Amino acid sequence: MCGIVGFVGKEQAAPILLDGLERLEYRGYDSAGIAVVSAKHELQVKKAKGRLKVLSDIIQGGKSVEGTLGIGHTRWATHGEPNDINAHPHLSGDGKVAVVHNGIIENYVELRDFLKGRGYKFCSETDTEVVTQLLAYYYAECGDIFDAVFKVIHRIEGAYALGIICADCPDRFIAARKDAPLLIGYGEGCNFIASDVTAIIKHTRDISYMEDGEVAVITADSVQVYDYMEQPIEKERCFVDWDVSAAEKGGYAHFMLKEIMEQPEAIRKTAFNRIRDNRIILEDLKIDADYIKGISKIFIIACGSSYHVGVVGKYNLERMLRKPVEVCLASEFRYSDPLVDESTLVIVISQSGETLDTMAALREAKSLGAHILSIVNVVGSSIARESDDVLYTWAGPEIAVATTKAYSTQLVLLNMLGLYFGDILGTVSRSEYSAIIDELLRLPAKMEQMLEHTDDIKHFASNYFNHSSVFFIGRNLDYAMGLEGSLKLKEISYIHSEAYASGELKHGTISLIENGTLVIALGTYAPLFDKAMSNVVEVQARGADVLALTTESHAAEMRKTVENVITVPESHTIFQPSLGVVPLQLFAYYVALLRGCDIDKPRNLAKSVTVE
Repeated sequence: MCGIVGFVGKEQAAPILLDGLERLEYRGYDSAGIAVVSAKHELQVKKAKGRLKVLSDIIQGGKSVEGTLGIGHTRWATHGEPNDINAHPHLSGDGKVAVVHNGIIENYVELRDFLKGRGYKFCSETDTEVVTQLLAYYYAECGDIFDAVFKVIHRIEGAYALGIICADCPDRFIAARKDAPLLIGYGEGCNFIASDVTAIIKHTRDISYMEDGEVAVITADSVQVYDYMEQPIEKERCFVDWDVSAAEKGGYAHFMLKEIMEQPEAIRKTAFNRIRDNRIILEDLKIDADYIKGISKIFIIACGSSYHVGVVGKYNLERMLRKPVEVCLASEFRYSDPLVDESTLVIVISQSGETLDTMAALREAKSLGAHILSIVNVVGSSIARESDDVLYTWAGPEIAVATTKAYSTQLVLLNMLGLYFGDILGTVSRSEYSAIIDELLRLPAKMEQMLEHTDDIKHFASNYFNHSSVFFIGRNLDYAMGLEGSLKLKEISYIHSEAYASGELKHGTISLIENGTLVIALGTYAPLFDKAMSNVVEVQARGADVLALTTESHAAEMRKTVENVITVPESHTIFQPSLGVVPLQLFAYYVALLRGCDIDKPRNLAKSVTVE
């Protein structure tokens, strides 16, 4: 859940490290630090609690830390509170080794006791310092930092992406990876490591993704990667084809607002290249028609907003395919003794492609014989590489912690997959197929129409931003959409917010409704609009203040009961949540703005969750 960047070259490292860390701020963090090898071959470690600017001010934007090799880190606390001591990089007691680390070392207590028994002292509460001191122990024993790294990775258990520098090796750093993202960047007379390509895209587009168990030795002029058995290997290089401007605000106040506005174009990139002659063409899929026809059950596995995509997908896929679909939180899947076999299709959804819970669930499902089809945004990510099939959303970089365009593109792609399967299975009629394609092609324009008229949403946000508790209610697809709307509101505005299936109100939740309680009532799902209206009346009778969301054709009917109504254009049923979620994203954004919240970097949250 943290950020790593490393540089070796001819330029000063510290300013480059700070710039890279700044581009990783979106991942979430509570402290930052760098370690740079000086001209005297000494390790200079500077770190500070708080925002990156605190560190930058201490080292004068990097000017006060000289050296052309270094590593940097932004930390999100897991072991030990956020403070200067627990911040990375961690320095060994002898001052010879510095380490940055993403992930969790599961056997750190055992290793710490082992080292304490041999006279090693610890300054921090972190699991990472154990790696640093263990490296120093083995380095003192064998005299070779490369051999020491391999001894360490054979001893530690858990997840790690490591950046390592040694004072005795001032021309190189070492990187190692297992179950946490790490990539190598190739430059002209310089080379890099990073946990995310965003950190180094300003300097290079030529990268390789490290695999589990690999160790890389990196100098300014060379990169050599080794496998877990210390054998040298050749890495395939990838070219990053998006522009650095895609990772900048482009005049918007926040990345979140920019990414909300980018959704129509993101959907075009996701969908339109996969439609030819009004047919969905998924050329990258290896899965064949015989397997699709033999699927007995579909699991959708995901976390957070991607899980909410799965909830929408369950309704839509079951309607289109007439096969059972189960949506499971990735963090629960492994522990539920899932009923999975060779006839089970497991659809894994992840924006980053590195979510550790989701990766663990993928491996569990694969071990049980399932075919794994992943929907991810990041090309070459761990989940993409370990899947049998992968569909990329092609949404471009998403910087704000609160996802918007990743959610929307995942949702569209999952619906397209359902339609593609339904055509093969014969469970979607020709007329229905054509109608869905027509609406899909119109979807971005309808979204743009909504995004051009946001004044009413701003107005409602100004009315309701001071509420302390909000309930989203809806039925069927509206309930599924409400889960995402509620999450957006709570994660960036810090307002307590919950989403409920409207029919569940009378089974307990309605006891929480009192005078002035804000209820956001969703009524875009036409087949159950009348029932949705009954629930609106029900909460109003208990004193709720209702803000409604419905389609243009039902707006007049809704306004007979509710004064404040947001409308969205009509679409085919399966795409109604794709339109409906946009005003919910904007409402959350404007509420958070009025509350003075740090919208792109909400407290305690990270973009890529790489710890369980």
